[in-house]
Amino acid sequence: MSLLDDNGSTTHDTYVEHKPATWLVGVAVAALIVALGGLAWSFGLQSHLTDAESKLSAATAQNAALSEKIDDTNERMKAQGQALAQSVGLTQKQLQDKSDELVAAEQKEAIQTQRLAREQKATAQQVGAVQTDVSSVKTDVGGVKTDVASTKADLDATKTQLNRVMGDAGVMSGLIATNHTELEELKHKGDRNYYEFTLDKGAGAKNVGTIKIDLKKIDVKRSKFTLVVSSDDRSIEKKDRTLDEPIQFYSGKTPALFEIVVNNIGKKTVSGYLSTPKNAPEPMAAPSAGQ
Repeated sequence: MSLLDDNGSTTHDTYVEHKPATWLVGVAVAALIVALGGLAWSFGLQSHLTDAESKLSAATAQNAALSEKIDDTNERMKAQGQALAQSVGLTQKQLQDKSDELVAAEQKEAIQTQRLAREQKATAQQVGAVQTDVSSVKTDVGGVKTDVASTKADLDATKTQLNRVMGDAGVMSGLIATNHTELEELKHKGDRNYYEFTLDKGAGAKNVGTIKIDLKKIDVKRSKFTLVVSSDDRSIEKKDRTLDEPIQFYSGKTPALFEIVVNNIGKKTVSGYLSTPKNAPEPMAAPSAGQ
C-alpha cells in the first residue's frame, strides 16, 4: 500500500504477516515424541518387569524344587554312605576271618606235613625190616615147596587108600565108587567090567552080569543088608554087610575075584554095582525077537 509521507513522497509500507514460530512446533513435536517414547518405554518396561517377575517366580520355584531334590539326594547319599560303611566294615571283618582261617589252615598243613614225614620215616624203617624178613622167608621157600610136594604126594596116597579098602574076603579091593558119577569114572579107566543093579526086597534073585543076587534083608537105621549070591551052581550068603563095603567072592573056571559094592540103601531097595576082571566071562546077550 502506498502512502504519502510529509514530504509528499509516496512511501510504501511493507505488511508483515505474523505466523507461529516453527521452532515451537518442533519443540512441541519433539516433546510429544518424547512423551510417546516415554510412554512406550514405560509400557515396555512394565512388560519387561512383569516378565522378569514371572521368570523370577519360576526360577524361585525351580530353585526350591532343586533345593528339595538336593536335600533328598543328600539324604540318600548319607544313607548309602552309612550302608557302604557298614558293608565295608563287614567285608573287612570277613577278610580278617578269612585271613585267620588261612593262617590256621597253613599251620594245620604244616603240622600234617611234619606228621607225614615222621610216618614216612617210620614206614621206611618198617619196609627195611620187612625186606629183611622177606629175604629170610625167600630162603625158606625152597624148603617149603619141597615139603608141599611131599605133602601132596602123601595126600594122593591117602586118597588112594581111602578109595581102596579091604574086602570081606580079606583081599585089598580096587578103587570103589560111592555113587554113579564115580562109577562112570571107573568105567572110563577101563581096568575092570562094571554092571550096575537095583535090587528089590522079596522080588527074588536078579541076574547081574554072570551071577544072580537076591536081596534078603534091609536094616536102614544101621545101613546094613543081607544078600545071597549065586555063582557057579552055588549060593553064598553075605549077611549084615554095610554101605560101600566090597563083598568079595571067586567065580569062573579059572577063579577070578568078583566084587559087589552097594552104595545106596532104601526102605525096600538097594543099589550098587558088580565089578569083574577084564578076562572074566561076560553075560550072554538076550536073543532078539523072532529068533
